Amino acid sequence: MFSLSTSLVKPVVVATFLTSVLVAAPVFAAEPTTPTAAHAKTQAAVDPVEAKIGELHQKLHIVETQEPQWAQVAQVMRDNAKSHEDLVKDKQQNDKTMTAADDLNAYAAIVQDHADGAKKLAAAFETLYGMFSDDQKKAADEVFRAHKQQFMHQHPSSKHSQK
Repeated sequence: MFSLSTSLVKPVVVATFLTSVLVAAPVFAAEPTTPTAAHAKTQAAVDPVEAKIGELHQKLHIVETQEPQWAQVAQVMRDNAKSHEDLVKDKQQNDKTMTAADDLNAYAAIVQDHADGAKKLAAAFETLYGMFSDDQKKAADEVFRAHKQQFMHQHPSSKHSQK
């Protein structure tokens, strides 16, 4: 009923949590630091979550003084993705033996995990966003607005809830 293919789990996780970040709070900063950006490029081919974290780090131009708070945001993204992935995998492994009620409860657990993760991410991100200059905030607003439009284009059923 609500099963997801294994190949879709990580992209769904990344899209879901990135969307939460984008809708919850805009982000941007001035000059990127190279160690995190270089590490992210290496990880991009291996892990879509790390790729998204690296992409955001670069687009948000996180400066050295913002690295500690950025690291917290990135860790929340990783933790959220892991938690979500674990729930989805568990549901997939039990999919053939689940009753309809079990299936709905598993789906509810995934949705609740997403909501809880979005709240954690919004809190961490809000602190980082508060460190940005006005120009960085404007740039972040544009990046997130563009991402939200892309998401809405890919998920037309979400348009009625966004204005």
